[in-house]
Amino acid sequence: MSTGQPPQHVCSTFGLREVDPIPLGADWDGGWLCGDVVLSAVADHARAAWSAKVRENLEVDGVRLARPVRSTDGRYVVSGWRADTFIVGSPEPRHDEVVSMSCRLHAATASLERPRFLAQPPVPPWAEVDVFVAADRAAWETVPLTIAKGVEQLETPTPDGRKSLELIAGLATLRKPVQSPDQLVHGDLFGTVLFSGSMAPGITDITPYWRPAAWAAAVAVVDAISWGGADEALVGRWEDLPEWPQMLLRAVMFRLAVHVLHPRSTADAFPGLARTSDIVRLLL
Repeated sequence: MSTGQPPQHVCSTFGLREVDPIPLGADWDGGWLCGDVVLSAVADHARAAWSAKVRENLEVDGVRLARPVRSTDGRYVVSGWRADTFIVGSPEPRHDEVVSMSCRLHAATASLERPRFLAQPPVPPWAEVDVFVAADRAAWETVPLTIAKGVEQLETPTPDGRKSLELIAGLATLRKPVQSPDQLVHGDLFGTVLFSGSMAPGITDITPYWRPAAWAAAVAVVDAISWGGADEALVGRWEDLPEWPQMLLRAVMFRLAVHVLHPRSTADAFPGLARTSDIVRLLL
């Protein structure tokens, strides 16, 4: 999320005085380093406050977590900004380590309750988060993208959007019922896990979904193959995860639906998704 420098009153409210913010770029989603604290603009207040509250006390084996820094009056979010402890590292194409970390993370988040905002459907006018809510549901609802009726990108899709819709319709016929329980998962691990040498992988945020744990791992695999240069064998290396082919199927449907619905989708993102769709289809 690209944004300007945090305002001085926000810095002061988080106790960060006489510090010159340093931009951290994409590794921290446009956050600003202030000493050993990172200030980040938030797109959704409820989700940001929820993530901070969870990360405050969550313990995950072999994972470094950025912890929230509360404001001087105890808040997690101030004027659209959150603060977290800085952890070193950058995203690297260590795809198997990301999937392994996903399994450990979701063993730890399995006991968390479903936040109310995850049960709510998108309502006009859509914010960016609504695109991902609708795309997530598209992979599971009986008729994909029912909840997105009337959205401009769906009514007048681009050429690659039309191809995505055709793929979604075809893949939907291959779905079978799954038994894996839904739980709280981080659904955006690709490109957000920070590595630094032999240190444990780190995460700076949790993007919440209410889906089976193996689905979150499948999304990371679909992303890695589509856009991260991962080899096709990555799929087979994690085939022991529960209901793996069906989780991959729903993960690729989810990403195709994001491609259709997101206003900033670009045509060059589609070929990777189409290739991954073919790989997944062969497993079913």
